[in-house]
Amino acid sequence: MTDQFDDEEIILSELPDDELVDQMHDDLYDGLAEEITEGTQILLDRGWSAQQVLTEALVGGMAVVGIDFRDGVLFVPEVLMAANAMKAGMAKLKPLLVETGVKPAGKMVIGTVKGDIHDIGKNLVGMMMEGAGFEVIDLGINIDADTYIEAIEEHQADFLGMSALLTTTMPYMKVVIDQMKEKGIRDKYKVLVGGAPLNEEFGQAVGADAYCRDAATAVDAARELLAATG
Repeated sequence: MTDQFDDEEIILSELPDDELVDQMHDDLYDGLAEEITEGTQILLDRGWSAQQVLTEALVGGMAVVGIDFRDGVLFVPEVLMAANAMKAGMAKLKPLLVETGVKPAGKMVIGTVKGDIHDIGKNLVGMMMEGAGFEVIDLGINIDADTYIEAIEEHQADFLGMSALLTTTMPYMKVVIDQMKEKGIRDKYKVLVGGAPLNEEFGQAVGADAYCRDAATAVDAARELLAATG
């Protein structure tokens, strides 16, 4: 989406609601954090609820980003910019959502497995999940089974997301899932796995609920799994 009308600057506050939402979708796509912050505030000032702004302006915009990322139209740098713009809007909405007791779509604990320090893919999944209205608890990199399990129990998560980029660290995903089984808690959580060297067969072999080849797929899988259990 090129900005060919630089000389005709758009005044967000002068746009009617529906046009402002469309413009915010464009601004999210282009990774314009300041404009998203401004648009979010304008809608709130016009009496929109935080939940409505989140759903229609932000989640709606990130859905397009997710589709184009999955289809190879957008690449990692652009998605990171879009996700950062989303975060700027969320910074305004989060306190209001907490205040009104709005529940997130679901809750996910995510981290890169023990022995692995790669985090770009994990970060993208976390951002896309947040963009879809999920709450994300990011544990970081090099995470062992005990830390994963403590976190999902403490936060009462719906999902555990594990990422690996090294073939040598992939098997650790099974260690975590086996430990969940030993504790008798495996069935309480949905486990999503992903990372460049993984595939569908590996996900099934380690006992995950879903293998996600990219961030957009992770969001789709999470929604489907929630719908199936809901």
